[in-house]
Amino acid sequence: MRENWRFSAIIVVFLSVLAVPVRALAVEGPTVAGPIGGTDIRSAIMPLPGLYGGFITVGAGTIDFLDRHGETIPALRDAQLYKELVGPFLYYVPNFKVFGGSVGFGGIIPGGNQCGSLFIGQRDRCNQGVGDPYVEFDWGRYYGTPRPSRNPNAYPILEGLNLMLGFGMVIPSGQYDNADTLARVLSMGTNIWDFAPSIALTYTTRPILAEGTEFSAKAYYNTYLENPETHYLTGDLINIDWAVSEHIGRFQVGVAGFYAIQIGDDEFFGVPIPPDGLRAETLQLGPVIGYDIPEHATSMKLKALTSAFAYNTVTAWSVVFGVFKKF
Repeated sequence: MRENWRFSAIIVVFLSVLAVPVRALAVEGPTVAGPIGGTDIRSAIMPLPGLYGGFITVGAGTIDFLDRHGETIPALRDAQLYKELVGPFLYYVPNFKVFGGSVGFGGIIPGGNQCGSLFIGQRDRCNQGVGDPYVEFDWGRYYGTPRPSRNPNAYPILEGLNLMLGFGMVIPSGQYDNADTLARVLSMGTNIWDFAPSIALTYTTRPILAEGTEFSAKAYYNTYLENPETHYLTGDLINIDWAVSEHIGRFQVGVAGFYAIQIGDDEFFGVPIPPDGLRAETLQLGPVIGYDIPEHATSMKLKALTSAFAYNTVTAWSVVFGVFKKF
């Protein structure tokens, strides 16, 4: 489950133009599949058999609320939302093969603080709690030949192709408040099931710039169920996390990105939202750096993203820090 805000507040503006009472609206904020902070480097690499765990922390904030033309919505020109999240996770890889590859499964439960306001003159409010858990089952296989790093204290480099297929699910058990528009936006949970098959590829070249250039991407196809409290249905959405990075001893440094495009219309009581189904699209870009500590079976990652463009959604910034360890 990711840290980004969906198009929740903008729905109010469009439907108010249509004279639909705001109190009757389903102002939605579904997430996209994947752990908070997303995936980027090594996204298709299945760990060796064993139990892994760690945590991911995210700080994020909105910059602007944009319509389908990418223009600021006047009614939301002063809107601002920000959040601080932390998510402990576990991931287990059993010691057996399936079709020549490995299987793994894990989950993450985010929690934290969300604050902000939407409309002119509205006071900031905050909400703390636990969000919706995200679980995922994966199958992965490596097609290549590992080679040692030039740094004898670094992990080997997996030159070649890694493939991963998975299925993820957001379980709507987090704190959810349907009292009013802002309460829904600031809720830690979404009250919406999300089912998402995924495919990931990671390809690492031979040494060219330093010790090998890695191209990595993971795509999810999100299918949402209707929110039973509000009768709002979010259209199918594809999100892709990617990174291009270089291996340099214990470090991995590069550029990361997140792209999402909604391919189905949002619906309210089964009726598509005019004029375009509120189909969202966004691209975020920024630097990423990873650091391995093999003597402690630990890796760390720091990433910062900001929006390059957005339509029918918000522009935002985020900073992500994570620690991954084998027990």
